[in-house]
Amino acid sequence: MGAELYLGCATPAETRRMAATVAGALRAGDVLALTGELGAGKTCFVQGAAAALGVTERVTSPSFVLRREYQGRLPLLHFDVYRLDTLQEVVELGYEQAQDGTHVTFIEWGDAVSQLLPPEHLEIEFRLSQPDGGEALNGGPDTDSADDGAEHRQVVLRAHGPDWLRRIAGLSADLRPWREAA
Repeated sequence: MGAELYLGCATPAETRRMAATVAGALRAGDVLALTGELGAGKTCFVQGAAAALGVTERVTSPSFVLRREYQGRLPLLHFDVYRLDTLQEVVELGYEQAQDGTHVTFIEWGDAVSQLLPPEHLEIEFRLSQPDGGEALNGGPDTDSADDGAEHRQVVLRAHGPDWLRRIAGLSADLRPWREAA
């Protein structure tokens, strides 16, 4: 198996279940960079992972506050860097806390801060597509928190670093219900 794992899901509930499966492999200090268009499922994925990590409060997009922190089995940091213009702004939000080894950190729009990501991280790309397999024409409605959207999403897990390569290989069987061809 290579450094990428291609998965698919059609509903927010499936996205959350997939995230809960991935969360089983998470450890303190992990950084996950989430990419994809608006409404593609990034926040929904964080919700599923957070629930699996024992977070009991409602997980919402940090789009306007830019950073949220949650307590669970592992402390969780959730950043949304979409509206930030410079890497310095990310640092000023407390990004160094994400590197202290005590939190699991999710960064929405993580491709915008690729220079700040540690060499060892998991990139998760969300792609919206039409039911016939074609690309979506636009992001559509924000279905990150609703269960009524039945738009197919391809989710690509990209392991960066040898530890994540091993963990993705270990998760491969558990993620089989969502496997897709590349």
